[in-house]
Amino acid sequence: MKNIKELYLELMDKCDENGYSEAEIDKINKAYEYACEQHKGMVRKNGEEYIVHPLNVALIVASLNVDADTIVSALVHETVDHGSSSFEELGNLFGEDVKNITISLTKVNRLHLIDDSESSSLYLRKVLVALAQDVRVLILKLAGRIHNLRTVDGLDPDLQKQKAKETEAVLIPIAHRLGINSLKAELEDLSFKILRPDIYNQIESELPEPREDLNDLLNATMDEISDLLHSQGLNFEIKCRVKSVSSISNKLSSGHTWNNIYDILGIRVICEEIPDCYLIIGTIHSKYRPIPKRFKDYIAMPKGNSYQSLHTGIYGPNNYPIEVQVRTKEMDEIAEHGIASHWSYKEHGTKQAQNVMEQKLQMFRNTIEISSKDINDEDFINNVSSELLSKSIYVNTPKGDVVELPQDSTPIDFAYRIHSGVGDTTVGCIVNGNIVTLDYKLQDGDVVSIKTDSNSTPNKDWLTFVKTTQAKSKIKSFFSKIDKDEYIKHGKELLEHELRRQKISITDAMSTEHQRKLMSDLGAGTFDEVLLQIGSLRYTPVYIVNLLYNDKRNAPDVLLDKVINNTNIQKENYKADIIVSGNDDILVNLASCCKPVYGDEIIGYITKGHGITVHRKDCINVKGINDRLINVEWNKHTKEDNKKYTAKLKVYTNEIKADLIALVTKASTHNVVLTSINENNGNNVTYYDILARVEDVNSLNTFIDDIKTLDFVTGVRRL
Repeated sequence: MKNIKELYLELMDKCDENGYSEAEIDKINKAYEYACEQHKGMVRKNGEEYIVHPLNVALIVASLNVDADTIVSALVHETVDHGSSSFEELGNLFGEDVKNITISLTKVNRLHLIDDSESSSLYLRKVLVALAQDVRVLILKLAGRIHNLRTVDGLDPDLQKQKAKETEAVLIPIAHRLGINSLKAELEDLSFKILRPDIYNQIESELPEPREDLNDLLNATMDEISDLLHSQGLNFEIKCRVKSVSSISNKLSSGHTWNNIYDILGIRVICEEIPDCYLIIGTIHSKYRPIPKRFKDYIAMPKGNSYQSLHTGIYGPNNYPIEVQVRTKEMDEIAEHGIASHWSYKEHGTKQAQNVMEQKLQMFRNTIEISSKDINDEDFINNVSSELLSKSIYVNTPKGDVVELPQDSTPIDFAYRIHSGVGDTTVGCIVNGNIVTLDYKLQDGDVVSIKTDSNSTPNKDWLTFVKTTQAKSKIKSFFSKIDKDEYIKHGKELLEHELRRQKISITDAMSTEHQRKLMSDLGAGTFDEVLLQIGSLRYTPVYIVNLLYNDKRNAPDVLLDKVINNTNIQKENYKADIIVSGNDDILVNLASCCKPVYGDEIIGYITKGHGITVHRKDCINVKGINDRLINVEWNKHTKEDNKKYTAKLKVYTNEIKADLIALVTKASTHNVVLTSINENNGNNVTYYDILARVEDVNSLNTFIDDIKTLDFVTGVRRL
């Protein structure tokens, strides 16, 4: 085990390799000294000094060649929770980027998976993505978990398993999506060893020789190949590895036998230029007998995800098969570090590399955007499962650009990924030179050409087969605008028809003065909004004409007369879920200030232009008001099954490390959907503002009583 000085010197060497500027190196040194001071005297559960963890996390991310601020964040990321630092102080010392990264990472580190259910793991993925506005936060989270699992021996066995399950359920899929294979592979193996020790030990015992002996054999072969390549005057790096237990298990599970796994032993040669790759392969084949049908040229024909390398199989010592991979440095960065290499190549990398990395970043941005919308957990899970966590395919434009899409995507998904204008005007598609239907499922490596027509528009039927959230959103947005225009046109027709029926001049009724009056009475910003409300049947044309001519009082007065004087309808005939005396066609809104839910004691307030706003009777905004209040009640005869109402809660906790997933689990138990959780800190107390969708006030109260039983909850208040 390396001591602190050795780890620090190794980090400095890695920073020099990464080519950071002198100012960036100074900033990293400053962060190291600051972290040492903050963690002085602290010891981890395994007995190590606490600074060892931040140093190792910094080393892991430094190996990905990330930017200097990521290294700084790695060093100081636990000085708030395990030190006397504050986010403001970090911002002042190291800049806003470091401050924001550590804020998000601190929040992410406070989350835990508390059960094995799919809903819990998916919800944790949702929160992780929602908090990780900067993808560097997720990279740091992965690196931190690797070091924690490397040093897991000091933890209770149950806690070890909990960490490993969380890693498999949440972090490994994210590492896969980011394309960081070097981290993903180690996370898989560390988790596998904790969760399946019997299988792990069995596979280890079935290796042709003990792993240590295989490593010795590989190192000897690597030295021979190095001498051979040096004799040709080649510059290169060379690495070797024995295939991880989890990777071997995956191959065995997919139907392979030990006899047809040819890459248990692997050597990788990394060189400067593409021509050197072919020269190296030829040189190796001149000494070692190649395995038939194992040569693959992914440089001339890259995999869809931009993976490039030459692969061959050779028979090594004791006739053991060895897989040899040869690639350039840039190819190796993209293959091993995925999205993390974006920083390395954003200035001087290939167009193809930048394209794929930007698409991976965009997929996360799309997911973050989805998570910020008021959608239920089921819809979010479907979106994430189908896009962020599903298998990907890689298709090509006719110019050779690579486009990453979820599996089962269609030409319409491809078109919208190129540009919304292309998607909106798509009329046909040619794949690999053949005409295909627009619901055709694209395959890896397809060359896709979209045919457009500037006079064409989207088809609603596309919504039945498109795969990506981006395409669905653009199509729905197009038709939402069309529907709005249709409502406005319909509203104008209805109003003009009523004016003709009452023999009123349309020109007079549509005068600027009258338009302004209606906009004022109905609280509309434009006259088109007035027509939209008529066309969508929010207000009848008769009501609008009465506002203009028959009754000179304002809209609330007209509405007040209507609800007072019409009392003939039986409650059983009402369609709305709130009854306003004598009427079932009055616009009713639930107040956003007190958010009534079914079963609350409620009162109606007649607003200007917005119908009746329903408040809870104890709402501070209606206390002391004597006019324009009207009795309203919940309709007990036509309540929709499973209809939910939004309530706002404030949950107070007694410690910083509150467990959000415990709240989510309680909600799921009571059929309550949490649509928003916002963390706030003040006076050494963490509290959460929560929006919860519930069926009625009884289920809300039961939920509140239940979360009060959680150890970290000190109080719950409904707002």
